[in-house]
Amino acid sequence: MRRFIDAEKELHEECGVFGIFQNEDAAQLTYYGLHALQHRGQEGCGIVSMDACDLHAYKGKGLVSEVFDDRCLSQLTGCYAIGHVRYSTAGGNEIENVQPLVANLQRHKFAVCHNGQIVNAKELRLELEKQGCIFQGSSDSEIILHLIQKGAGTFLQRIKNAFQQLEGAFACLILCEEGIYAIRDHNGLRPLSYAVMKEGICISSESCAFDVIGAYDMEDVKPGEIVCILQEGIIKTNYCDHVQNRMCAMEYIYFSRPDSVIDGINVHDARKLSGIYMAIQDYDDQDTKADIVIGVPDSSTSAAIGYAQSSGLPFEIGLVKNRYIGRTFIQPTQAQRDRGVRMKLSAIEAIVKDKSVVMIDDSIVRGTTSKRIVQLLKEAGAREVHVRIASPAIRFPCFYGVDTSSYEELICARMDERALCEYIQADSLKFFTIEGLRKCLHEKSLCTACFDGRYVTSLFSYGQLKDSLHKYDENA
Repeated sequence: MRRFIDAEKELHEECGVFGIFQNEDAAQLTYYGLHALQHRGQEGCGIVSMDACDLHAYKGKGLVSEVFDDRCLSQLTGCYAIGHVRYSTAGGNEIENVQPLVANLQRHKFAVCHNGQIVNAKELRLELEKQGCIFQGSSDSEIILHLIQKGAGTFLQRIKNAFQQLEGAFACLILCEEGIYAIRDHNGLRPLSYAVMKEGICISSESCAFDVIGAYDMEDVKPGEIVCILQEGIIKTNYCDHVQNRMCAMEYIYFSRPDSVIDGINVHDARKLSGIYMAIQDYDDQDTKADIVIGVPDSSTSAAIGYAQSSGLPFEIGLVKNRYIGRTFIQPTQAQRDRGVRMKLSAIEAIVKDKSVVMIDDSIVRGTTSKRIVQLLKEAGAREVHVRIASPAIRFPCFYGVDTSSYEELICARMDERALCEYIQADSLKFFTIEGLRKCLHEKSLCTACFDGRYVTSLFSYGQLKDSLHKYDENA
């Protein structure tokens, strides 16, 4: 017998971008690429193509398969195209905020889409409004369009000048009659890469989209780099000299698909290693006596496999995800998540009954999901549920495109491990360590701000955030 739960996920990442250069089926291939990136956002999507005459755009709210059909794809003519899947953290879900955004200028038509968040967007927007710029929506992506439009010099010089003014995390694509420009933030917080096809070149937030369309010879866009994919060839230049590669740790832990390669590291391998190291930690502590290991589908499966292999315990499918329900956990508001999540997970009673279970999950944000899943397993007859989290405790808000922007949302900011264990009604609870995470990723430099408060940009100092957290604790 299976017992069911309304299980929402708690982390949300903003958007994915995809582009095709020099292919007659540019729009159709962009559709397939966006479909592969659907996990990065399901609130809205759009494609803009370019032919010899004009830009052609189509966008809407909903899934890629809901917005596009053969009729509208056939209208997106041209050999160049860029596309976007959206989850809103900056700006609402109005159609004006669905990307790509198009600038139909007399001197130069172009379209822009980006993944991430500009942390100085408010200051830039106010300054642009003072200069007479009119904004159609509330998305920070529109700022990029205005900065380019107001710049001087060649189009490349205008792009460089625009991105020198931005602070934050982003992977951006710009489409114009010359080709496609791919730009990555100078801190390397968001992934972006390009690959060769039999006909043309494609660019994507994740490499999993390359596999769908048969692209090969992938290469990363470097932090602070502009890759100009033009008729005359690929030209690389930097818009910023002060660069660092600080990939967001959550790309490996949760956001990216397991078949993606992020900065040379396979996501499945990294997650599996985290499970192996967690099992070693439990063995050293010798305080977990368990019968089986299960993972919360889908992003925790790789870590659960690693834990099982290292511990010698059998890996079982104790939780089943209903595949016919959309990824409701990336709905933008709590009310939508509560309404949209129905019958999301089920526990297999025959597997967990009378068992001591190690349950691997990727993260705890608000704590409500973990509590529900523990209750579900115990209702299905599990004797004990030992929760192991394949990431460090998330104690600090993220300002770089992840939808955890306040301390109120973060249960680990106000509860220690023991109190949280009691809250979710688990028999034990342990988090992965930052040191272990770095080891899984071959000592790669990462952004771990949501775990330790060490923010990559200068706009949010650690001291200011400590003061904010202290005030929050006093009011809690």
